[in-house]
Amino acid sequence: MRGKKSVLQEALTGHFRDHHGYLLHKMLDRADTLTTQIEALTGRIDEAIAPFAAQVAQLDEIPGVGKTGAQELIAEIGTDMARFPTAGHLVSWAKYAPRARQSAAKSKPGTTGKGNPWIAGTLGEAGIGAARTKTFLGSRYHRLTRRRGKPRALVAVGNSILVIAWHLLSDPDAHFTDLGPGWHDRLAPLRPKRQLVAELERLSGKKVLLQEATA
Repeated sequence: MRGKKSVLQEALTGHFRDHHGYLLHKMLDRADTLTTQIEALTGRIDEAIAPFAAQVAQLDEIPGVGKTGAQELIAEIGTDMARFPTAGHLVSWAKYAPRARQSAAKSKPGTTGKGNPWIAGTLGEAGIGAARTKTFLGSRYHRLTRRRGKPRALVAVGNSILVIAWHLLSDPDAHFTDLGPGWHDRLAPLRPKRQLVAELERLSGKKVLLQEATA
């Protein structure tokens, strides 16, 4: 707005009469009322979530999630991960696993489907928050944004957050450990080797195990 200072000054030039003061007073009263209601609701939420304080603390460690996001995730997916045999089941249930579509032998980008809107909103905000951090999730977002665009990058980060949440909630003693923003760079030299091993296993039908050469 620095380039519009003169325009702002002109827009703010005028007279503040009693009528304007009356309207401003009403708006401030409304703001105070909403603030009081928000504080009261926050207190009720804290009381309801108190038995799950340990799980909230676990999820709060995930970049971008935060305390409120952790509470929202627990409210929607619960804390008992026994209902989801694997992290993939949780991701699929939340509709955060894009499905591939094929037509006439051609693969087309798929959508995740319509899932829980509250989970989607929470994961979307968490993904945006994680994108601002120098972490594995932040690096994942920026790498995918360059290749697939922002919406798909957010879905991928949301997918990763759900997988992390499943592992944390499955183990009361687990804590989040960030792989670091350079994880993909460290992994890159191993990709060609893994691809060749996979191709050899496919052709041979046998399990291939690499060993370091001895002098």
